[in-house]
Amino acid sequence: MDDPFAAETLALSIARIAMEQHLVVVCVGTDRSTGDSLGPLIGTKLLQSGLQNMTVYGTLDEPVHALNLDQFVALIKEKHSDSLVLAIDACLGRSESVGYISLKEGPLKPGTGVNKALPEIGDYHIIGIVNVGGLMEYFVLQNTRLSLVMRMSEVIAKSIIMSAHQMIINRA
Repeated sequence: MDDPFAAETLALSIARIAMEQHLVVVCVGTDRSTGDSLGPLIGTKLLQSGLQNMTVYGTLDEPVHALNLDQFVALIKEKHSDSLVLAIDACLGRSESVGYISLKEGPLKPGTGVNKALPEIGDYHIIGIVNVGGLMEYFVLQNTRLSLVMRMSEVIAKSIIMSAHQMIINRA
């Protein structure tokens, strides 16, 4: 997250995987927990960017969270079956990994850090490690530094916006 080229590096990777497909970004989380607000913050920033070549689900006003995730999984399968789905969520990890951002192939498995069995979503996923896991995960998420979550959301949102611009240029 603190690498000066973090957004650019992530943007190139996203643009490479999305190529010619419509991009659907699903930002998982809730604004009721500081640590879990990473996804909705990113979704809000993406909507505010005004880009038309992607679909965004999960914002501060309309979050995608544990109680409605299955409805969004069904909606995306119905409306966006030919699109590339990129899911984003906060997660807990080792202390030396806090602040790291990871883009991986395969679906996001939300809720695993807090021992919840939720539906998987996405063709690729981005996770941001916001705090240390292992004990009292809900308490840890509630007491995560907002400044870290905000900085991480800036990097991830900027990278997605940059990749969307690159995809527009590549299609022209």
